[in-house]
Amino acid sequence: MFKIIQKTIRTGIVTKAYPAELAHVSEHFRGRPHFDFEKWTDARPAAEVCPTGAISLRDSHDSREVTVDYGLCVFCGLCAEASSDKAVRITQEFELATKNRRNLVLTAEYTLNADHTHRQLGTVRPGSGNVETDVKIVGQKAHETIRKVLGRSLAIREVDAGSCNGCEVEIVALNNPIHDIERFGIQFVASPRHADMLLVTGPVTRNMELALLKTYRAMPEPKVVVAVGACGISGGIFGKNYASLGGVDNVLPVDVYIPGCPPRPQALLHGILLAVGRLGEKLYHERGG
Repeated sequence: MFKIIQKTIRTGIVTKAYPAELAHVSEHFRGRPHFDFEKWTDARPAAEVCPTGAISLRDSHDSREVTVDYGLCVFCGLCAEASSDKAVRITQEFELATKNRRNLVLTAEYTLNADHTHRQLGTVRPGSGNVETDVKIVGQKAHETIRKVLGRSLAIREVDAGSCNGCEVEIVALNNPIHDIERFGIQFVASPRHADMLLVTGPVTRNMELALLKTYRAMPEPKVVVAVGACGISGGIFGKNYASLGGVDNVLPVDVYIPGCPPRPQALLHGILLAVGRLGEKLYHERGG
């Protein structure tokens, strides 16, 4: 017992201060791909190697529309490897959680040369609205909501609707001493009847559809739903087929989307804190504010 106490004192505090401080990520971490649409000479190689169709093309005569969907992206980096013009590069950005699915979709229009390479960039349409990446502000708002509205406590029920368990590994890490999600007054609960938030991972398999619906219906109002990872947002690598219904919003109304495959713990925390603000909005309207 004495040795354990001695080691604890010697180790000191290991909890990271994120989001009050920037997250430290490995130089090998693969985050959001960045697309230099002006420099991009040909989107076809990247689209051909994309395993989920996150990069798609639509050609019409001498024009091309390129769509990039971060909700489908698994951050594999193949698009950057396939783009010889270096117009695609992998960044370490992971704070992509958003309340609006359309924020994750970018569209660029090009005129084409005779060999179907890009001649000139026309318009670039980003997603509607801004992805809320100012994590300090998100964290402050969430802390105020939990303290003033939720009685200093937020309960989360997590449901694996058919994932590979990659997202679960990162969610479990939220409870370790390094990330310590309970410092925000947030805890995971076993019963949906005690939960304010439903955290869903994986594409919704047909075998899990009823269980997911029952979990959602058992939760008291108001409640928020968070779709985790590429699979939760869009079906990811599994897509929509005989066994899978695709993304969570094909079954339930989703309030916040957290991209990644899987999202790292800080990305999950960013999305959860963003969802806390969404829950605060629902409580405010419910009480006639």
